[in-house]
Amino acid sequence: MPYPAQYLQGLRLFNEEEFFESHEVLEELWGETLDERRKFYQGLIQAAVSLLHFGNGNLGGARKVYTSSRKYLEGYPSPYEGLDVAKLIVDMQFCFQELLDSTEAYPDHIVLRDERVPKVEVRDEDSLLIDLSTIELGEHGPEEE
Repeated sequence: MPYPAQYLQGLRLFNEEEFFESHEVLEELWGETLDERRKFYQGLIQAAVSLLHFGNGNLGGARKVYTSSRKYLEGYPSPYEGLDVAKLIVDMQFCFQELLDSTEAYPDHIVLRDERVPKVEVRDEDSLLIDLSTIELGEHGPEEE
């Protein structure tokens, strides 16, 4: 597989709505990355954290981290690392739209709606879809179940 094990595992956890765990795995990868992918991974980490905050009712934090995530991700072409970055940006906007439109400092009626939570897809170098649900993080990289 052309992509780092933590990248695929982090995205699998993202799709499973395990946002804290996704952020942890991606943060480990981010810490090891010294090239142009570093800010991309930071954008994905912040996307997961923004959804975590949203789901926990920390709406101010969710809005702030969402905005930061978007700024990082907008700097990358689509696709990047097999991910349709443009689609993720649009899907995150859809998920956060009600919160972004709110003029209240602390809106208490807005909740994360499961049907709006983004899911990501990753394609390999031949544009074939990678089934993230089969990716497990093993000791020596990704393993298929």
